[in-house]
Amino acid sequence: MSNERLGQLAAAGVSIWLDDLSRERLNSGNLQELITDKHVVGVTTNPTIFAAALAKGSAYDAQVRELASRGASVEDAVREITVSDVQQACDVFSGTWETTNGVDGRVSLEVDPGLARDTEATVAQALDLWKAVDRPNLLVKIPATAEGLPAITRALAEGVSVNVTLIFSVERYRAVMGAYLDGLEQAAANGHQLASIASVASFFVSRVDTEIDKRLEAIGSSDALALRGKAGVANSRLAYAAFEEVFSSERWKALEAKGARPQRPLWASTGVKNPDYSDTLYVTELVVADTVNTMPEKTLLAFGDHGEVQGDRVTGTGAEAQEVFDALERAGIDLPDVFRVLEDEGVDKFEKSWTELGDTVTEQLRQAR
Repeated sequence: MSNERLGQLAAAGVSIWLDDLSRERLNSGNLQELITDKHVVGVTTNPTIFAAALAKGSAYDAQVRELASRGASVEDAVREITVSDVQQACDVFSGTWETTNGVDGRVSLEVDPGLARDTEATVAQALDLWKAVDRPNLLVKIPATAEGLPAITRALAEGVSVNVTLIFSVERYRAVMGAYLDGLEQAAANGHQLASIASVASFFVSRVDTEIDKRLEAIGSSDALALRGKAGVANSRLAYAAFEEVFSSERWKALEAKGARPQRPLWASTGVKNPDYSDTLYVTELVVADTVNTMPEKTLLAFGDHGEVQGDRVTGTGAEAQEVFDALERAGIDLPDVFRVLEDEGVDKFEKSWTELGDTVTEQLRQAR
């Protein structure tokens, strides 16, 4: 039975994506159930998600045995396993992709996070993954590091649809939107149909609160403590104001006239980490049309159980959000340092998860041989 609360969220223009994927979820029909009953219209993955999926259950055993029998390397095995899951998920979402005219029904697959500081290698792997998955509803995830920005442009220029990940600051988000427009202009020059190129910009939410709250508590003043739990939502609202500005510009209108689609903001890291906050905080407070909210299953189910759609909570809130950031600076928060730390930690966490994924596959291949 279709969930009413999630239905209201979808009706408000929020595309509900699941931040999880596993072979078990695919084989059991659970993903299809979430599409049917919970209004899920897309899936995001990352190295941590794949590492967790591979480490438990038996869903991958047959493929691991086959890979072991032909002497596949760990690197090739990881790639074949993840590509297989993403291809299957793309096929599950093919109907959504068709009925939404390619807006939703999207599945994301990340480039090796160890390449986050290497432009050339990121471009090469993005193009390789695009060909390997061979599904029009794929999004290749590229991190928004300084080295990732030109890789984003070049992948788009080749007609690759991109999910830009690990965006923490509005300043970097503006650079991401610039890279998107650059890529579309080059894609048009290369003869690609712009209507076939999709992109989302994954703006991280809860991690901003986690880092800034920790610093506010270290400061300890009443003014500082009163700001806890406000930065993540305020940062996202400032990002949306920047999105509105860029995607109403003359430069954008020229691309739109050629069939280009806007690069939608995607609210990522929306699982609430502080138990003192509402477990649906980063869904309820970021409702605005033509955005994506990618949720871990726990958050998705929480919203389906008791979440409330209180209308558009983002449009026109830029000035109020800026007041929060002004207050954070007055309280002594070094915001540029916050965003540097978050990006470095984000890349590092995904690199560690990628290593764990490789270690798990190494052991499974060893056992299968």
